[in-house]
Amino acid sequence: MSNPGRMSLIDWAIPLGLFLTLLGFALRTRVYGRSVSGFLAANRCAGRYLVCVAYNTAQVGIITLVWFFQQYYDAGFTSIWWGLIENPLMIVIALSGWVIYRFRETRALTMAQFLEVRYSKKFRIFCGIIAFLAGVLNYAIFPAVSARFFIWTCGIPETFEFAGATYRSVGPLMALLLSSALLFVFLGGQIAVMVTDFLQGVFCNVVFLILIAWLMVWVGWGRIETVMLAAPAGHSMVNPLGIGSESQFNAWYWLISAFTLFYTMKAWQGDQGYNAAAITPHEAKMAQLLSGWRWRVLMLVALVVPVCVKTILLHPDFAADAAPLHALIAQQPTDALQAEARVPLALGAILPMGLLGLFVAAMYGAYLSTDDTYLHSWGSIFVQDVVLPIRSYLTDQPLGGRVHIWLLRSAISAVALFAFVFGLLYEPNQYVAMWGALTASVFVAAAGSVIIGGLYWSRGTTTAAWLAMIVGLLTSLYSILAKERVEMFDWMQGTVLEPILVATRQLHENRWLSGQVLAFGAMSLSIATYVLVSLAGGVSRFNLDRMLHRGSYRELLPESERDFRADASVGPPRWMQLLGFNREYSTADTWVTWITVAWPLAWTIVFIVGTIAALTIGISDQSWSTFWHWWTWLIFGVGCAIVVWFSIGGIRDLFQMYAHLRRYAADARDDGTVRRED
Repeated sequence: MSNPGRMSLIDWAIPLGLFLTLLGFALRTRVYGRSVSGFLAANRCAGRYLVCVAYNTAQVGIITLVWFFQQYYDAGFTSIWWGLIENPLMIVIALSGWVIYRFRETRALTMAQFLEVRYSKKFRIFCGIIAFLAGVLNYAIFPAVSARFFIWTCGIPETFEFAGATYRSVGPLMALLLSSALLFVFLGGQIAVMVTDFLQGVFCNVVFLILIAWLMVWVGWGRIETVMLAAPAGHSMVNPLGIGSESQFNAWYWLISAFTLFYTMKAWQGDQGYNAAAITPHEAKMAQLLSGWRWRVLMLVALVVPVCVKTILLHPDFAADAAPLHALIAQQPTDALQAEARVPLALGAILPMGLLGLFVAAMYGAYLSTDDTYLHSWGSIFVQDVVLPIRSYLTDQPLGGRVHIWLLRSAISAVALFAFVFGLLYEPNQYVAMWGALTASVFVAAAGSVIIGGLYWSRGTTTAAWLAMIVGLLTSLYSILAKERVEMFDWMQGTVLEPILVATRQLHENRWLSGQVLAFGAMSLSIATYVLVSLAGGVSRFNLDRMLHRGSYRELLPESERDFRADASVGPPRWMQLLGFNREYSTADTWVTWITVAWPLAWTIVFIVGTIAALTIGISDQSWSTFWHWWTWLIFGVGCAIVVWFSIGGIRDLFQMYAHLRRYAADARDDGTVRRED
């Protein structure tokens, strides 16, 4: 085992080379990001593989990997098994193009723009404010977590001396990371973000596969198995039925998780630029369908790395070399920081020269892909969905493209500055996953009902949308405070509100009422409110065809998009149309769809048969371990094929996008403003 954090010149040269390569591609996009639609949504010109690879890379940054490293270090393979419960719903989402297809049909640049078209301008402003506040707080810890990750992996001193004073290294490193993310956003907006995210995605996937193979061979499955089988009773890392009745990662957890996935589709807007970037609704749908394949590579590295690190820290064969790692981990002042530091400290110590540099470069790519996307999203949402709608009450004069883009850049810079200051002041006292869940749930628990209802139900009313959002927001906020900050309700003691205090304390102490269950309750109340209030509002119906540019309203589309829209009366047999196929599907699309759907269907059968067998005849922990060994290498092999397949498709889409951009004439009116005469 090498010395922790010993980066050679070769190791430092690799991330520098990646940065310069990305910069070269980003510079090429400058000329195309000068229109508002180009800056916000890449002029809607991206193909499915480009969107899929870039979008998934943007979703899985350092912050997400740290999240999963912490989860899988404790849970091992068991959560993978219960996660298979989501597969049937994933099939429905893939075949239907759930939410994303209809949202792309609206041609809205942001989700809140659609909410204005569907409901009202005031509702757009309200949702824009809530989404922005929740999003900025959610993002605020990203740069600090990423900076600490690089400090631990690269062996950078945690403090340094300057002018006779001592400073933490996390500050300058955060400033450097945020500056690089801002640079790419400013160069070409969503076009630069998407192009560089795609390139980072291809690079990261290759590095992750190399890292998985090296760890599996170097650590060895025999040692991994020894550590996993030594887990105490009720905390099995291999047997899904051996996790104990007290575990929150049980079947109910994953059933609620599956519902949440379906309900909150596209409600979280940290990557909103991708929602409108596809060249057609069909390409957006296919990108969403293909995303399931990409997750297999990303989730495999998130599982294998922490399991191998746990083996290194606990197996007797590594005892001598692991001792200094235990000491370094123990130096962290809180349990949350110790959990966060385990993986980067261990990988910085064990990876050989070259592979360490590749890993650091891949993690920088993961950082950049997420942070430039989030900065772009939250800054854009503030301008598009708060500032401009409020401005429209004061004047009808258009803002002008040049001023509009500089306003967007200013808002994005302000988000970065807030994250920098927040990262310096925030002291982690909980897992990264907990912070992310708390800040995101406030908005998405309420937003799902108004998004789904607005896209799929003509009876949904504006009053119902307002009340559903308010009920969902208040219920989510109360649930979070009751579970995490129950002391905030102590002022009720001795007042007429004391019964509420008593009920809140009981909720706080009830282990069954987890955050997952309470979030489900908030979502259910929001749905019930939306449906009941809409039904009570009479029989008036909203014209969904006009909003979605269907039927006679296709004439409202730009000429470049009219030919892409499907005619449901022509195409495959009726039974295939009911499953989501239409005239837009080529023969290749049909085959890709069936193959993509067959994979989760097969694993659903494995899940059902395996669970029944485990409950009836029983499956030993040793047999489970053998199953997971073969499963890991199967997913690894599939991952290799996926990386080749998607890289070729993405490169083709990249060339086609540049060709489309050269021909594209941006419409100055396409700036996210809702004009009733359109």
